[in-house]
Amino acid sequence: MPRQTEIDAAGFWKLLGARPTAVPIVTARDAEGPAGLLALSTTHVSAAPPTMLVAIGEKTSALKTVTASGAFAISYLPEGAGEIADIFGGRRGVGGADRFGEGQWTSLTTGSPVFADAVLAFDCEVERIFEHGTTHLVIGRIVDSLVEPARKPLIFAAGRYSGLRTE
Repeated sequence: MPRQTEIDAAGFWKLLGARPTAVPIVTARDAEGPAGLLALSTTHVSAAPPTMLVAIGEKTSALKTVTASGAFAISYLPEGAGEIADIFGGRRGVGGADRFGEGQWTSLTTGSPVFADAVLAFDCEVERIFEHGTTHLVIGRIVDSLVEPARKPLIFAAGRYSGLRTE
């Protein structure tokens, strides 16, 4: 792999596209309805208290819904849900509440939409929001969760979706 010492925004996104990651969507619901985004930057923060971090771009329309509602859910998509990922990633031309027209949805404690077939979902209440560059780092305390260990996760790597090989 060629070495890069100067990285602009476009180059950064290209590099990130090469890393393998689970495919999470982040969703929220406020008085105006549900909103969501594909959020390939999610991680745990602490086990005590159990918290998650989500990075949301400042121009992402769902950021307003997350901040207004004070809550969000992270649904890690199962193998075969590439179409849902594309919808929430903006690659199908579907926006706003229309993104929830595909698949089955439920909710947990906060009322944020959760993809019903998720491999894993965290339901979080917003604790803090930090701004860094063009991104808002949202930390949420986990108040509910679900896990379906029999489901295989959808993985994104090298610019495409695949399943997780377990053999």
